[in-house]
Amino acid sequence: MTSWTELQDAVYSSSWNARLNRHRSPFAFRGVSDARYSLVTSLSRLGGDPRVLEQHLLRAFRRYAVRNVVDQDSSWHWLAMGQHHGLPTRLLDWSYSPLVAMHFATADTAKYDRDGVVWMVDYTFTNSQLPRELRDLLEREGSDVLTAELLATLGSGRRGRDHPGGGPVFDVEALDRMEARAREPFLLFFEPPSVDERIVQQYALFGLLSNPSSSLEDWLRARPEASRKIVIPASLKWEVRDKLDQANINERTLFPGLTGLSTWLRRYYTPRELQAEQAEASEGEPAANAESPLR
Repeated sequence: MTSWTELQDAVYSSSWNARLNRHRSPFAFRGVSDARYSLVTSLSRLGGDPRVLEQHLLRAFRRYAVRNVVDQDSSWHWLAMGQHHGLPTRLLDWSYSPLVAMHFATADTAKYDRDGVVWMVDYTFTNSQLPRELRDLLEREGSDVLTAELLATLGSGRRGRDHPGGGPVFDVEALDRMEARAREPFLLFFEPPSVDERIVQQYALFGLLSNPSSSLEDWLRARPEASRKIVIPASLKWEVRDKLDQANINERTLFPGLTGLSTWLRRYYTPRELQAEQAEASEGEPAANAESPLR
């Protein structure tokens, strides 16, 4: 990858949909500022048994959160809300927009000495690998991607004494039952509820493996037709960043509000030479994993 034009061609390749006679990409995109970072969830980075930790985290989160923060009382809505506010979850942030992914790959100017990455995952392929029950949900709705509302229909209907209001204990457990029948993990994408403008502006998707202990990169590596990994060389980051700013893809638009505005202005008006010094100062730091949070 040596130019902005090549990068555009790469992220928009295979976007033609002959059935619709339109350019409609089948990919979910995720931008990462350092090519050494892996696709590890915030839940996995805690260590321990992710299923056990997830139940404790989600139960405590919905117990102490304001009761009207979600419009539907399901684990999927609470997981989406928790991910949005920084709770460790099994979810990873993705976007329908390759430009949004490029933003997250180039937003941290302290990492301009390192290659970035845009991950592309073909959700039409991953859909074909879903258990029959989930594929039926998609076919019934005529949709390419699941939603929190659709996934909530998988709930067991059991009630929990620790859950205020007596909602479902943990309807994500339905995935465990499906995985046991399928005998292998599966990857699904779903659209979060539009709880605020950031999710809307970032054209957000969440992705998760049915087994939170499994490695997503290993899963994708075993299915090479499912994904592409596009490296943005460090030498190209400045051009990509400047052109994204001109295209109005920046913190001001993706994080509506005064905080996003201030973040954009600070980055936009910091002299390039000073940002280069910050990048040099951070060189040699350990490549601790990081996400491109849709928050």
